[in-house]
This record gives sequence, C-alpha cells and structure tokens, in this order.
Amino acid sequence: MSRFLAFLFFLSPVLSAADKPNIVFIMADDLGYSDLGCYGGEIATPNLDGLARDGLRFTQFYNTARCWPSRSALLSGYYAQQIHRDALPGLGGGGQGVRQSWAHLLPEHLKAAGFRSYHSGKWHIDGKVLDGGFNRSLDMKNQGNFFTSKGNSIDDVPVTPPANEKGYYATIATADHAIDCLKDHAANHADKPFFHYIAFIAPHFPLHALPQDIEKYRDKYLAGWEAMREARHQRQKSEGITKTSLSPLEPEVGPPYHFPEALEKLGTGEVNRPLAWDSMTDEQRRFQATKMAIHAAMVDRMDVEIGRIIEQLKAMNAFEDTVIFFASDNGASAEIMVRDGGHNPSAPAGSAETYLCLGPGFSSACNTPHRRHKTWVHEGGISTPLVVHWPAGIKAKGELRQSPAHVIDFVPTALELAGVKPMDATAPPLPGKSLLQAFNQDIEIQRDNIWWLHEGNRAIRVGNWKLVAADGDPWELYDLTTDRAEQNNLASKMPEKVDELSTAWQAQTDSFSALVRKTMDQQPKPKGKGKRGKAK
Repeated sequence: MSRFLAFLFFLSPVLSAADKPNIVFIMADDLGYSDLGCYGGEIATPNLDGLARDGLRFTQFYNTARCWPSRSALLSGYYAQQIHRDALPGLGGGGQGVRQSWAHLLPEHLKAAGFRSYHSGKWHIDGKVLDGGFNRSLDMKNQGNFFTSKGNSIDDVPVTPPANEKGYYATIATADHAIDCLKDHAANHADKPFFHYIAFIAPHFPLHALPQDIEKYRDKYLAGWEAMREARHQRQKSEGITKTSLSPLEPEVGPPYHFPEALEKLGTGEVNRPLAWDSMTDEQRRFQATKMAIHAAMVDRMDVEIGRIIEQLKAMNAFEDTVIFFASDNGASAEIMVRDGGHNPSAPAGSAETYLCLGPGFSSACNTPHRRHKTWVHEGGISTPLVVHWPAGIKAKGELRQSPAHVIDFVPTALELAGVKPMDATAPPLPGKSLLQAFNQDIEIQRDNIWWLHEGNRAIRVGNWKLVAADGDPWELYDLTTDRAEQNNLASKMPEKVDELSTAWQAQTDSFSALVRKTMDQQPKPKGKGKRGKAK
C-alpha cells in the first residue's frame, strides 16, 4: 500500500492540473541540436529559452532523421515504416506512401475529448489536412520561396496570392495564421480545449531571411565552424546538457546527395566538405559565414514569431494551462542543391532570387556535439531539442530530462493529457510511451528499444547502447552513457553485444515488414519513389 501511495504522490502534480489542457506542438525544420540558446547556441532565442527556463529540456529526444517520416510519426504515433511512410527492405513506402485506414492522426483521437484542432505551416503528411481531423489549416506547400504564398492552401483550398506580396515572409505568415486560429477559438470555442500543430519551415533551405535579421549576424561567424562548435560545446557542458567530448569534424563526409551542377551554379565560394577553416580562401570563408548568418536569422525570426504566439495565448488566458512542446524534425542539413526558382549569384544572399543551403561545415556546428547530419541516423541526424512548458501541470522549472524519447511518444503523451484512448481498438498498439511520467521527475522511461531506418542508414538503441551503421557500412557500437558523440566504436571489442543488438534491430524490422505485408492492399501505388533526388 505504501508503494501505491508513493506512486500517487509522484503523479499528483500532473493529476492536479486541468483535466484537458490545451496542447501546442511547435516543430522547426532542419534545426540543429545546439541552435537554440538553451541548448548551447549563440543565436538569440529568448522566447524558447524562456519556455525552457520555466519548463523542461529533454537532452536525448529523437526524430527519424528526415522531414516526412518525423511528421508522420509525430501525428500518428507509429514509426513511419509501420504506416507506409518510409521504406522497409524489399517493400515500398516513403514520401509518396499512404497510411492504412487504422493509422489515424492525433486530431481524430482528440475529438472524443472535445478538442478542436488547428494546423499552421508545413504539412508533408499523406492526405489532405482537414481529412486528418483538423478544423482549420494553413498548408505551406510552397517550400522553395519564403517570400510568396503561391502554391499554399487554406483549409485545403489553394490560395490566390495578391498581385503585390511585398512584405510576405513564410515564418511570419505561419504565426499570423496560428494567432488568427487562436483568436477565433477564444471568441467562438472557448468552452473547448484545442490542439495546435505549428510547423515552421525555418530554417530549412533555401536560406531566405529578412535583410534586417541577416544584418544582426552578418559578421558573427567569420571565425569559422571549429570555433563555433567549441563555444557551443563549452556552453552545453556548463549547462549539463552533454557529458560527451566533442566529435571531430569529418572532412570526408559531404552532402548525402551529390549535385555537381549545383556547385557550379553556386560559384567558387561554395565548398561541400567541412574543411579546416584556415585552409579555405577568404571568398569561401565569407560565403560560408554568410550562409550561417542567414540560418541564424531564420532561427531568430522563428523565435520572434513564437513569442507572438505566446503573447496571444496569454491574452486569451490560455497560457497557464497549455502544454507547449518544441522540437525539430531532423538534425541540421548538409545538403547542397539548387531547386525551385534557381540561384542568381548577383542577388543579395538570402533574398528570393538566391538558393543557398547550409552545407556540411556549419551543419556539423549546428549539430554540436554530435556526428553527421539530416538523413543519417548517427546522433547528429536524429537528435533534437525538446522543450516542454506547462505552468499548471509541471512544477519543475528549468530542469533537464535525460530519458531517451522519440517523436512516436507524442501521441501517447497527448492522449494521456486528454484522457482518451486510441479511437480504433483493432489498430496495432502504439509503439511509443507517454512522457508525462518524466514531467516532474527525471526518470528513465522504460521501453524495449528505439529503432531507426532511413535510406539504408540504420540504428537501434537499447538502454544506453546504440548500434548504428550508414548505408553500406558495417555496424558500429557505442556506449552513449559517456559517448553520444560516437567516437569510441566498440564493435570489434564487443562482438556479442553487436550480435545482440543487431538481432533486436532485425526482429523489429521483420515485425514492421510483416505488418506492412498484411496491409499492402490498403496502399495505393505511389506516384514516385520519394527517395534520392527528392530531398526535402
């Protein structure tokens, strides 16, 4: 009996909060692990830092390494491979895959608890937004030009841009729509809780930012990516965010996709490897520092707009009992390409006529202290900040949470917050775990494993052991207790552990494959592979 009472006492801070708090999930796109000030970065992010100061920071929260699988996993609660949204060996799935009928999105589940649901920003999930249970939506389908609404949809209806769109910027427009939804909710639906999914495109390429935001950072990164990594790592260690040493740069690792014609268009300032900063020309150093300045400007502006959303929540007296989550869909990107409107090298960097990507040098710095980038399942590709803020339900302030967690955990967490069960009892069980148990105490959430597969890159984490391999490479083994930078490969010293974890990875893969084979008849034939050359 005493242990039961202790359990109730442990849960009481959460249980004493409102029965159905509002839920807001804010997702960034291609944000690095260390880009926020509260995760060691030098970029000005006072609003997110404030949420972290008065809430929680998870230090080992994971995504799927790529845009569309992370979003599908976040809103469905399933690994993307389980629901045709990423490929399995010998089976289809990917950016063009279609979920099974039982793979409902979170808003459909939340209807049973009376929630209204809103979406503002990037979608990148199969199907129309309103068909997924949302009441209102701004679908930012145009992800190749931050300065126009052309191609976007409101409530699944294509927009007609005004003749003069001067002053339009996608990050601001995303916040404008979110605020409009919140105002409408306060005016017309105040008796109901809400879920709002706010998915900024920033800081995804093309690197487009407002001139005044770029100016704040124009000369900030001329010291180079090595200096930036060292400074961020020192701040992370002083904050207790990491205990690992800093991973070395990998000058042999470039973008995951090679587009030689893009390098030619971008000119002699571009480099596609994280070379030693002092080995490059003055032109190259300035070009790279300018790209990082634009990336920083995009993150800075996103934080400013998040501040406006926070002010609206306060104005409608919803801030105290709204659970706000913030994360990224994958790590910073090493990609270098030119798409959409092309690249005019004579136009001001960061303007609509330019098409710049961060590249592997500063991507490595943004992912400090980890290795690799978006698309890889080494820590740099899959590690994201997770800030959680809920004044009415979380007593802890400014604390860290060390438990490994994953985007598949969001749906179970939201369902527990709303007090509802998954709507389809015949659906496969959700693989994730509710994070509520870690809200008021730094405990390890018990689970069998966390699993990854994307474009041949594969990994599994069991406890603090991680087995990982890039496409075509042998397994590597790391003890993440002290080596999240993945520097000390123990595979040759511990073959039994490699066998144990590789067997677990294969068993999980086989289980997902069996599920998909049973439901292949529910998936229309994809229009395209959604793989290489289709980078998002």
